[in-house]
This record gives sequence, C-alpha cells and structure tokens, in this order.
Amino acid sequence: MRRTRRSGRRSSAAAIAAVCLLALTACADAARPTEEWFPQGAEESAAPGDGRADGKPGARHAGRTPRALPGGDGTARKDVPRATGPGAYRRWGLDRPLAAPPAPPASRPVRPGDSGLPAVAGRVPTRDKVVFLTIDDGWDKDPGFIRMAADLRLPFSMFLSDSAAGGDYGYFEELRRLGNSVHGHTLTHPDLTSLPYAGQRRQICRQQERVAGAFGVRPTLFRPPYGTYDAATLRAAASCGVRAMPLWRADMKASGLEYRSGDRLRPGDIVLAHFRGPEQQGGRTMTDVMAEFVREVQRQGFTVARLEDYM
Repeated sequence: MRRTRRSGRRSSAAAIAAVCLLALTACADAARPTEEWFPQGAEESAAPGDGRADGKPGARHAGRTPRALPGGDGTARKDVPRATGPGAYRRWGLDRPLAAPPAPPASRPVRPGDSGLPAVAGRVPTRDKVVFLTIDDGWDKDPGFIRMAADLRLPFSMFLSDSAAGGDYGYFEELRRLGNSVHGHTLTHPDLTSLPYAGQRRQICRQQERVAGAFGVRPTLFRPPYGTYDAATLRAAASCGVRAMPLWRADMKASGLEYRSGDRLRPGDIVLAHFRGPEQQGGRTMTDVMAEFVREVQRQGFTVARLEDYM
C-alpha cells in the first residue's frame, strides 16, 4: 500500500543566513534540497519527507495523555519474564522465530561528513538482508510489548519525545535492558523548521540530556519530528553531540507497511513505527502491529538488525 507524500518543508531565512555565515554554501534564494546536506558517500539516503500523513505537525499529539503501565504510578513492571523458551514466538502468532542478524560490519557505513554535521539517511548502504526498526514518541506503554520483545529477541531503536513519554522513562528502561538503545526526539515534538536555531537547539539538546539522565548514556542519534529539518537543525544537532539523524523508508501502520518508494523492503531500509495503543490504531494493540511487522519482514526474506551497529 504505497502512499505518496509531499515533503512540505519550508525555507527559513534564519537558517539560510546561518548557512551563509558558516560558509557552507553561497547564499541562495531558497533552502537547499535535503539531499545536498547528506555527507559524501551516503548511498541511498532518504528523501526529505515530513511524515505528516496524520495531519498538521502536532495535531496527532494535542490533548493526548501518555498511557502509564497498570498500577497507576507509571513505573515499569518488574515482573516481566526474561527467560523465554525456544517456541516463544508462537505466543505472538508467528510460525517461525525471527532469524538472527549477520555479524555487524567492522565499521559503520553511515558516518558524519567532513563538515562535522550529522549524517542523514533513511536507508543504510548494505547488502545484508536486514532492515532496522525504529519506534518513536512514547505515548503508549504496553507491558505486553516488553514480553514480546524479549520472546522474539527483537532489536529496535527508541526515539522518545518528553511530552509523549510523560516524563516517566521506567517502561523504556525495561526495553533498554533487553539490549535496545534510546535516543532523542525533541522535548515537545515541534516541526523544527518552524523554529530559529536557538529554539531548535533547546528542543534537541535538552531532550538528549534528559535521555542521558534517565538511562545513563548520552545518545548520539536523533530523529527530527515529522522527518523535517533544515540547515539550522543540522547545526543544532551537531552542537548537541548528534552524529547521525535516521529518517525512514517505510512506515509501519496499523494497516501494514507503507513505503516511501516502491512496494517492497530493500536491504538497509529504516522502518518507522510508534508507541501507540488501540485508540490510535483502530483497536489494534502494539503487539498486534509488531507481530504483523515481523511477519512481513520474514515474508520478504529479511531479518531485523541493530541500527546502532550500522549508523
């Protein structure tokens, strides 16, 4: 089910001025296409999409209260089983386990460019039959997904926004303990291109700091909300210690995978998903949607690898 999206990125006079001052380019009348900001050699980097299929920036977040775990205090459950049996995948309606990914490359194929700005990519250049699962925001905290991730040994990267996670990171710590990494996704999920450099830097740096404080590791990846960014975003992210900004080539919806181009997964594709509950997914739970994701990945002959091993 292919959906064509308009990028919707807007030019920013402040961003253009900043680019000029830094001598990144001669001043132009309009912002550069996103692809021009990719480091040399970033093969098949993602096109500059805005990911706004659900409406205007912020519309799907307004008025929503992050769902806490059962118990009322929003803390992560401590009774989630860690040991899983060889047939645990059947619990999730799968007919076979998720294959182990190949050994990671000796060096990451996606690296920052010589300019020191973060690399940007929606696809990792690799011949490995792997894709990468990334899960954004943090609205829903389904305890069943912790069990599922443990049962399937499913690797993924989390990009959390403080306004969505509700300031409670205990649930995501449970997922991190399974071997998954946590990264920033801004404080309040704005369209960064609507903000000046100082506002963008505040949104990015403060959330990176909150993630570091909550999990003890400062993240070096960052995803801009809606996939929109400009020159100021790259400069701000670099100043916050970000080395790469992963976008995406496919979006896991309640109805299935939607591709930005083509109708199949390709080696190295980054897949976007969200921490969402039944009220945002037509009655489907987080585990329902993730089981469908794994089935489709397997059907197409792929497995899932850790993004941090490649980017």
